[in-house]
Amino acid sequence: MEAAFNIGRYRVFRLEEWQGGFSPPEALFAEYEDAAFAAQVAGFEPAFFRDGMIYGYLQSWLIDTGTERIIVDTGAGNGKDRPGIPIFGNLATPFLAELEAAGFAAGDIDKVFCTHLHIDHVGWNTEWREDSWLPTFPNARYYFPRADEAAWNPEKPLYATLAGAGVNANVFEDSVLPIIDAGLAELIDDGAEIAPGMRAWTFPGHTPGHMVLEVEDQGQVALFTGDILHHPMQVLRPDWNSVYCEDRVQAAASRRHLLERASARGARIVPAHFGAPHSLFVARADDGSYRPRFASH
Repeated sequence: MEAAFNIGRYRVFRLEEWQGGFSPPEALFAEYEDAAFAAQVAGFEPAFFRDGMIYGYLQSWLIDTGTERIIVDTGAGNGKDRPGIPIFGNLATPFLAELEAAGFAAGDIDKVFCTHLHIDHVGWNTEWREDSWLPTFPNARYYFPRADEAAWNPEKPLYATLAGAGVNANVFEDSVLPIIDAGLAELIDDGAEIAPGMRAWTFPGHTPGHMVLEVEDQGQVALFTGDILHHPMQVLRPDWNSVYCEDRVQAAASRRHLLERASARGARIVPAHFGAPHSLFVARADDGSYRPRFASH
């Protein structure tokens, strides 16, 4: 497998877990307007819209710096009970084979960074072995947003207030807590350094502690953005949130902040769920709106 793109000297590989039609647009976007979507839909087909459905991916990103290997988000995982969102439950995907195709084994991974603690971003943190959920990457340190641990831990009071608690059922118990119990977790705050040239910044709203990983090397910048953007329609309409955003006002503000930061720095945006070519750049127009520009390398 060839690298999807480079950030300076760093090679970045895309690890695909799943792809398919996920949701009708009116069911995904909380602020959906039919006329606005219809005006853009031709440009979304087939990579982002097929047969009336938003088309998306579960994908992780592996950054190889030459001295360290860092995985950003870990998808849904295999064999996990997901009553709140069955489409991602009890999967049996060749994710680890994808990792091997990129030239790496699970034991080669040094760090795992989860942008947030939703079902489809932490699943391969663990796998079922020896009758329990154990760390998939036993030699890695796992970096979790501290505010998300406080939110999604069912033993803590904030959990009962979250709209997405039902959708995220079982996730903390099988994909986060085993990492904490194994002593492999680092709970991090805004500005935490993950590796040289890599910092995690808090962009809250989708979840209370959602973070973006900013990676810079040799003057090139990439922003690994998790679920700040689910679809390119949100570049055109940053006021559109997904129905999974906990605080929609805050999420829209974070989205605008991200687009401003990316356009000002010429940074590549690397979302978790975008169709091919899976990453993009944005430019700010004279009227203050943003336009996507897709580039494969």
